[in-house]
Amino acid sequence: MGPFPQLLWIAFKNLFKSRRRLATENLVLRHQLNLAKRRLRKRIRLRGADRALFVWLYRRCPEVLTAVAIVRPKTIIRWHRMGFHAYWRWKSKNCGGRPRIERELRNLIRRMCAENPLWGAPRIHGELLKLGFTMAQSTVAKYMLRRSTIGGGQSWKTFLHNQAGSIASVDLFTVPTIWFEQLYAIVVLNHARRMIVCLTVTDHPTAIWLAQQITEAFPWDSAPRFLIRDNDVKFGVAFKRRVNAMGIRDHPTSFRSPWQNGYCERVIGTIRRECLDHIIVVNEAHLRRVLSAYARYYNGARTHRSLAKDAPIHRPVARLGIIHAHPVLGGLHHQYARIE
Repeated sequence: MGPFPQLLWIAFKNLFKSRRRLATENLVLRHQLNLAKRRLRKRIRLRGADRALFVWLYRRCPEVLTAVAIVRPKTIIRWHRMGFHAYWRWKSKNCGGRPRIERELRNLIRRMCAENPLWGAPRIHGELLKLGFTMAQSTVAKYMLRRSTIGGGQSWKTFLHNQAGSIASVDLFTVPTIWFEQLYAIVVLNHARRMIVCLTVTDHPTAIWLAQQITEAFPWDSAPRFLIRDNDVKFGVAFKRRVNAMGIRDHPTSFRSPWQNGYCERVIGTIRRECLDHIIVVNEAHLRRVLSAYARYYNGARTHRSLAKDAPIHRPVARLGIIHAHPVLGGLHHQYARIE
């Protein structure tokens, strides 16, 4: 079809168009001419007002898409959908929903987060439960400043959970000093309440010294039935004899399988992340004082997810009084309590 018959055909079709559609197409064509006049560097740049005008004309008469030449019709449809989403997002953002918590509680969550940069939402939520505040952990995560947690294994964890009341574990870890010396710390963990029953230091661990620590950790008839440890040569003959004499079944882990002593390894990681990674040890006496202070905080104040946000030594819930923060390890952590 030539240009002249095509113009006749377009004129003939316009006879059957409504005045509304003709006026809308006229506006579209005029605006495209205006855009062509102001183009820069051979490229037409559309503004937000231009896009809004095209979307409004499309809503007025969808058939005008055939008259648009500077953009594709699907682009205008996409703009319309984006405007639809933005409109309903603006309209529904203040339509009720879960009410906000009190300003005092929001400030307390941010205060705990600021004073304890190593804490996540579960730890702060546990502290708030002990202070008498009832809320969801997701609410705490909403108003705090950061972070998340990582889960653990399953099969070995299930076995230990079923036998936790009669299981303990022991492990050693090294700590460097400011003089580039190496100290050894022993941790003995009772699996029933995740309680640290022994956390002490020496510069030369022997089997006799390790056996003495087990004896002091479980006096009289408090010895567990099973003791999990690794295959370190320091757990020598004297250690094995003392454990057997106390009626404890010695269970060394498999070679290169630290996950089999997962609870004790996790406690050592916690001690490093929350304590030792943030101090410089001077000598053995200094490290012993630091670990003793952290062990008291860990057993008596620190909340645990596996204990329903309770501490190894049960902490009663306080609901009355003014909230007071007691610094631990010079303010590295804080213990919160109510004072009447």
